[in-house]
Amino acid sequence: MKRIITILLACSLLFICCTSFAQQKHPQILWDNYGVPHIYSKTTAGMYYALGWAQMHNDANLLLQLYAQARGVAAEYWGKRFLNNDEIVQRFDLAPLAQRIYNEQHAEYRDYLDAFVKGINDYAKSHPENIGEGYKQVLPITSQDVIAHMINVLSLTFVAGDKIYQARQQGGHPGSNAMAIAAGRSASKHALLMANPHLPWRGLFTFFEAHLNSPGFEAYGAALAGMPMLAIAFNNNLGWTHTNNVIDAATTYKLSLKDNGYLLDGTVRAFKTRTVTLKIKQDDGSLKEEQLICRDAEQGPVISEKGSNAYAVRIAGLNNPYLIEQYHKMAKASNFREFEAAEQMMQMPMFNVIYADKAGNIMYLDGGNFPKRSGGNFDFWHYNVDGTQSKYIWTKILPYDSLPKVFNPPSGFVQNCNDVPWTCTYPLALDHRKYPAYIAPYQTWSSVDMREERAINMIGDNHAVTLNQFVGYKLNTGLEIADRCLDDLLQAADQDPDTLVTKAAAVLKAWDRRADTASRGAILFIQWCNNMFSGGKPFFKNKYDINHPITTPNGLYDPKYAVEKLKQAAAQVIQMYGSPDISWGKVARFRRGKFDYPANGAPPDFGSYRSINYFSDKDGKFVADGGDSYVAVIEFGNKPKAMVLLSYGNSSQPGNKHMGDQLKLLSEKKLRPALLNYKDVLKNLEEKEILNY
Repeated sequence: MKRIITILLACSLLFICCTSFAQQKHPQILWDNYGVPHIYSKTTAGMYYALGWAQMHNDANLLLQLYAQARGVAAEYWGKRFLNNDEIVQRFDLAPLAQRIYNEQHAEYRDYLDAFVKGINDYAKSHPENIGEGYKQVLPITSQDVIAHMINVLSLTFVAGDKIYQARQQGGHPGSNAMAIAAGRSASKHALLMANPHLPWRGLFTFFEAHLNSPGFEAYGAALAGMPMLAIAFNNNLGWTHTNNVIDAATTYKLSLKDNGYLLDGTVRAFKTRTVTLKIKQDDGSLKEEQLICRDAEQGPVISEKGSNAYAVRIAGLNNPYLIEQYHKMAKASNFREFEAAEQMMQMPMFNVIYADKAGNIMYLDGGNFPKRSGGNFDFWHYNVDGTQSKYIWTKILPYDSLPKVFNPPSGFVQNCNDVPWTCTYPLALDHRKYPAYIAPYQTWSSVDMREERAINMIGDNHAVTLNQFVGYKLNTGLEIADRCLDDLLQAADQDPDTLVTKAAAVLKAWDRRADTASRGAILFIQWCNNMFSGGKPFFKNKYDINHPITTPNGLYDPKYAVEKLKQAAAQVIQMYGSPDISWGKVARFRRGKFDYPANGAPPDFGSYRSINYFSDKDGKFVADGGDSYVAVIEFGNKPKAMVLLSYGNSSQPGNKHMGDQLKLLSEKKLRPALLNYKDVLKNLEEKEILNY
């Protein structure tokens, strides 16, 4: 019997292989053995239908939760933990905004969006058993839900999240790495691209890896969960990735309240007011109602009120209608001219763009909708702005030609790690004096995070970068901060006779200055850094200098004080773990579902290019919950060669075998080959679905 089944399976695969994708009447999804959907369709609408279906297949509960949040009614479904989100969505009145944007879609792209939504709903109808009971109440999904979700993620979270949650005394900001090597600096004479977003491993930040194919369109990459397009992708000719840029595309205005209104240019203006009834599910299943009074000022929606002041937030790009169209055109582009034409649509509200192509070109673009302001520098606009004067209310954005960008710099590389645009390559190629002072600070926006400097130092004098070396750069766990100060610390420690200091110094002398699984000393060093950060004294002797980014900051401000903090750190580590040289992987873990592996990589504060954020679990271990998420390293030859990884696996759905199944590769510092050829997909086939569309 087993032999018969084997023969039948082999014949089946042979039949599939001999039946070209062009002959398929219906969209098909070939699921590979890492849960990545390879979608083939004779129509582009059918391709997006299958993308909606595939996302539900792997992330059904998550998608429905995200769409409920975008409606501003998630607390009605699941309780008060969603109330804060519901309030923000209602204050920005996303439902009518999403309807207006839907109405503005060009017919072709409205069809693609509708097809994506139909795929979501058809999956739900066909597989109700794969959806959690508490999530079915969100169905059916509408195209307006998807648009509202995109606004909630891109505008209210990425663009304005720090302003909105700063006004409400909350916070948090994700980041990323990216790098491109031009053909002239590549050993193979082919351009190289590295995509490496660092986002939380949950919720609206979750990535979904997919391979999309229809006539005239082929792209491989990752979409943010619930979105109908690839956010980071490559095709046979080119590719791009994003990092969060130092953009101030949202402004918080401090309003002065008076006579139930607010002062503007010396006169009292009335708020536009509406009342929304919020429903909150209680523990006993009943619904409690609260009235939310939403006030809109000339500057934007009021987010909070404190005493005699109110705080309104204005967001650039909030009304952009053609984002789906722009990303489709980016993924379809066959050369730089076509790709740049898509960028010039200016629908992307923020993000750096790092680009490479088959022709050997590379580019850095400080992208997004930068408000065209009346003056002032970055700091002036980044914090609360005087809301009593209308001259500070901006109405236009800077055109594409005014944005910082670098195309094929003499250095042969571009990179970004969420830093200012001026250091996108080295030697510096952008002159900050040619741009408005409010675009970005001149010096680095981060005083400690040294990932960008780490990137420049890794490239160094290598003018023949191989694909394997490029992968090695991505997986590098060295701590740049150690290279800037550890020698000075050890020299100072040698002057201290204390036995605990001597013991700690011996550990750090033997340490490899990395946060690899087996690294002994990383735990002690990071504990020492944390003690230094919180100690109240300056850390470095020499401050950061943008003209010398590969060597500054450096040295120790107070070596004697640093040794005291080392002694303190050694005592803390011994108390917590029994030994000052415990290995990194004993304490730091990659966990998800049933999987649990030793971790590598450190938080970005320490200059680790492999950036991993951790939380303290109930057993005292540090468990990864953010940082390296989707990774793609691509060489653009006659056909692209690509290595990829989605750290936490391509599914969040309970019971799905691919939740966490890539953590082992993450732990081993390995990537997987991207399956770009139809026959290669069949060799790694786990499941095939033919959809009726």
